[in-house]
This record gives sequence, C-alpha cells and structure tokens, in this order.
Amino acid sequence: MDFTFLASTMVTLLKAVPTTLILFSLSIFFGGLLALVIVSMRVSGNRVLSGFAKGYIFVFRGSPLLIQMFLVFYGLGQFGVIRYSFLWPFLREPMVCAILSLALCTAGYTAEIFRGGIRAVSPKEIEAARSIGMSGFLLVRRILAPIAFRHALPAYSTEIVLMMKSTALASLVTVWEVTGVAQRLISQTYRTMEVFLCAAIIYLVLNFIILQGMALLEYSLSRHRRAAPQALKA
Repeated sequence: MDFTFLASTMVTLLKAVPTTLILFSLSIFFGGLLALVIVSMRVSGNRVLSGFAKGYIFVFRGSPLLIQMFLVFYGLGQFGVIRYSFLWPFLREPMVCAILSLALCTAGYTAEIFRGGIRAVSPKEIEAARSIGMSGFLLVRRILAPIAFRHALPAYSTEIVLMMKSTALASLVTVWEVTGVAQRLISQTYRTMEVFLCAAIIYLVLNFIILQGMALLEYSLSRHRRAAPQALKA
C-alpha cells in the first residue's frame, strides 16, 4: 500500500472538511427550526395545520433525498417567479440548494422524532405543572420541551449521524465537500480504493465525535435519574 499517496490524499480531503461541516451544521440548524414549526402544527389540534404537517412529513420522508436535491437545484430555476425574484442570487448557488434540500428533508424526520418525544411526556407531569399555575409558554419551556427533548434525544442522534452521511450527496450538485473532492481525485488518479478509504475514515471520525457529544448531552440531561437510585441506597 502506498502510504505516501494515502497521506497526501488525506491532507487533500481534510481541506474539504470545513465545507462538509458547514453543510451539516446549517442543514441541522435550519432543519431543526423548521421541524419545531412542523411539529407545533402537527400537535396543534387544528385540522388544516395538522393536515399540512402530515403531508409535509409524508412527502419528505417518503421520497429519496437525492431526488429532492435535484428538484431544488435543477427545478427551481424553471419557475420565472423564482428566477426573477430577489431569492434567485441565493438559490442559484449549489451550496445554498444543498443546504436547503438537506434542511427540508431532515425537518420531516425530526418533526416526527420530536412528536414522539412529546407523546412520551406523562400527562400527570403536565397536570402537576398546571396545578401550580404553569400554562402556555412557561409550561412548554419548563416541563414539556425539556422532557420531550430528553426522550427524543436517542432517535435524534441517529438522525444527526444520517445527516452527516447525507452531506455526501451534495457532491452531485457540484458542492466540493469530502465526497466531491474524493470523486475528483479518483478521476485524476484512478485509485478508487485508497481515496474512498481516506474519505470513509474522515466520516467515521466525524460521526464518532458527534455520537460522543450526543452521549455526553444525554448523560447531562439524565442527571436526576442517576441521583434517585443513589438517594434510595443512602
């Protein structure tokens, strides 16, 4: 095995890691914000809003992300109302289209994950909060949101890892992240095994860091559960 080539390939691919991280972080951020809107519509009790949220979730969970990305990148420019609007300077950029498609897709999955977390909250805890005068936003901020997020965290961590791997699809719309640079190296060197091995190592390290961070967050949020058994032993 040519370790000199592996080292130079790894250095080249590492230069594309910031682009991958930008894709990942912005898609997770905007997708999370959109998911909060979708899940609030889903559990609102309003039939119109709930129906729209159900349709959104069905479309973006039921269709391939690659097709969604192609529709955003190649399809939006076919509409004159978009092509001649103030949005076009942004939507014609491959990076923006990739972030938009990733965010729209993950919002559908994340909304369902958050809805599962909300349904896992015990009605007794909500009733107890209301009995001491909590209602509205205060109830959501102090009781519903923290408990729901803690229940949703294991599934949400899986979705975050999947989104990191999904950034590789951005190379198909000419965004030169890790996979895109790897494909360009392969076209120049014809050494598929070595290049993709280096790319796989980079993704493994990034996902390991993400999983460790999510595990640490879950550990910190479940501190009260660890304290209870210790108190009983004492």
